[in-house]
Amino acid sequence: KVITPIVSTVKPSGIRKYFDIAATMENVISLGVGEPDFVTPEHIRQAGIDSINAGKTQYTANYGLLDLRKEISQYLEKRFDISYDPATEILTTVGGSEAIDICLRVFLSPGDEILVPEPSFVCYGPLSAITGATPVPIKTVKENSFKLMPEDVKAAITPKTKALILSYPCNPTGAVMTREELQAIANVLEGTNIIVIADEIYAELCYGLKHTSFASLPGMRERTVVVSGFSKAFAMTGWRLGYCCAPKELMMYIGRVHQYALMCAPTAAQYAAIEALKNGIPDIEYMATKYNERRLMLHKGLLDLGFDCFEPQGAFYMFPNVSMYAADGEDFVESLLKAQRVAVVPGNAFGESGKNHVRISYAYSVEQLKAALDRIEKFVSTKK
Repeated sequence: KVITPIVSTVKPSGIRKYFDIAATMENVISLGVGEPDFVTPEHIRQAGIDSINAGKTQYTANYGLLDLRKEISQYLEKRFDISYDPATEILTTVGGSEAIDICLRVFLSPGDEILVPEPSFVCYGPLSAITGATPVPIKTVKENSFKLMPEDVKAAITPKTKALILSYPCNPTGAVMTREELQAIANVLEGTNIIVIADEIYAELCYGLKHTSFASLPGMRERTVVVSGFSKAFAMTGWRLGYCCAPKELMMYIGRVHQYALMCAPTAAQYAAIEALKNGIPDIEYMATKYNERRLMLHKGLLDLGFDCFEPQGAFYMFPNVSMYAADGEDFVESLLKAQRVAVVPGNAFGESGKNHVRISYAYSVEQLKAALDRIEKFVSTKK
């Protein structure tokens, strides 16, 4: 009776359920958490340590250290051709997750609708629903390489549509959209007041093509909030540091919510991030090369085992269809965990359109991935 009706109807994250079970078991190979197996590079760790040893342990400005925001601005302009004023248009946050949360709270009201391509990261729908808005799923499919189709966006828009989530490279599918494909979405949005929240946390993890930021398209900067962070590209998950960028007319309100919710992002993490942006690009490129090797190996291994599996072009996830070996993704996950002690994530954790799939992270060592494939081979051999 004391819990609000909206929160009481929010389901627990589908990612955590099976890993809580796996944690009680021995000899489990877990391929579910979206976390790099790399340690944060030493020079970045040392920068954080040095800041603590120098006594830099107080709050920073609400928006974060200006030196960090300047580095973010230069990095985004150099890498992705988008320009933001460090003083008024960049906000550092407690991970990309906070940035997504506060943006949804700033832009959505009860009765609004937000378009959410699916399968997609688990937080978008629940956090939108908590604002009182209605998440409207737009199904993406393997036949279109899990890319968002402009005609589907157009069909989903109603007078209540307030925002669109764009998350490419995509978690969980690994889909990437080209500049031309994103421009087709931009064309649909012209003449509307729809805000775009572009979650570009995996921007540095594209294989064979360069990431295009939605904000770089003509006329889209003024309606777009770019969300990113240091967790994936720099292997800094535990530092909890993200950021968002938006025109100052929007950022003043995003910053206001952040100001009251969290004061500022962790100070030591901000100093570490300055070093990451100044000297960490080779680290990104090294890790991306290793992820690509794992991507190719895991994709081939799954195809050899008979799975219908899209070849991901970004992020570090595989999203095979498992309906040939199980009733649905949940059945596959439960059976595989019980029989061979390999933990993956059911696809319906990312929306009902993923129900016949599972997500497998390849942010793990080649040895772990090969061992997991051996166990999966034993499992599916009993299903033929």
